[in-house]
Amino acid sequence: MNKPVLFLRMASVLTLIHAVLHTMGGVFGAIPPGPASVAVLAMKTNAFVALGETRTFWEYYRGMGLGVSIFLTAEAVVFWLLASIAKRNAATLRPVLAAFAIAYVVFAMDSYFYFFLAPVVTELLIAVCLVLAIATAKAPDALPTTAASGA
Repeated sequence: MNKPVLFLRMASVLTLIHAVLHTMGGVFGAIPPGPASVAVLAMKTNAFVALGETRTFWEYYRGMGLGVSIFLTAEAVVFWLLASIAKRNAATLRPVLAAFAIAYVVFAMDSYFYFFLAPVVTELLIAVCLVLAIATAKAPDALPTTAASGA
């Protein structure tokens, strides 16, 4: 297996793990007693109308959390599919991988400022895998030319 493929498969698995843990802990995790449960109760009981729909802050919180899980899962699939493309021509993927690598560094910064260390580490590991895939990506070998054609 060539290196870009390996790094993209690693990024894919790490992203899927991130999605599963985010869903289990972040979206459906137990609410600890005390101030956190009071805050959640307030989020669940205060409804408002937005664009004709009555929603609570809890529904927004839960919906956005699920949205992150959905996109992390989709990215895991995309990284796996890109690894298949990288078998033939990894160099063409560099701009796409760079966009994802930058996004994961920014995602890690967001997690650092608003969440906790575990997602920061995971997101930085994903970014490193993507950067390594970029660094090891080579253009395909040129097709051999024939010495005499048509004569």
